[in-house]
Amino acid sequence: MKTNESSENYLETILILSQRLPVVRSIDVATELGFKKSSVSVAMKHLREKNHITVSEAGYITLTDAGREIAEMIYERHNILTSMLVTLGVTPEIAAEDACRIEHVISAESFAAIKDHFNSKKK
Repeated sequence: MKTNESSENYLETILILSQRLPVVRSIDVATELGFKKSSVSVAMKHLREKNHITVSEAGYITLTDAGREIAEMIYERHNILTSMLVTLGVTPEIAAEDACRIEHVISAESFAAIKDHFNSKKK
């Protein structure tokens, strides 16, 4: 399940958009991320080749099980790390930016420890 940061960001964005929109298209991803549609098209081709997404004839993007697993992992990391940083006194904007960088490089072991610690403090 090894992916790069860019792929993880695209998958996370597709997941988020799929929760807000009835269908997700490349133009939606491009608009959300502020990227050119041509750049997004290349990325979607790579994600299709890795079997992380499917694209219908109408251009609707759907996460595969493998793609959804990665997207949900990154999204969970993002949310928990952002919340943790805000709890520590970081502004929400900076916390979200930092969480976006950390979510891609933190090990599963370290994230699990942070998650367990953060969740135990919330109780």
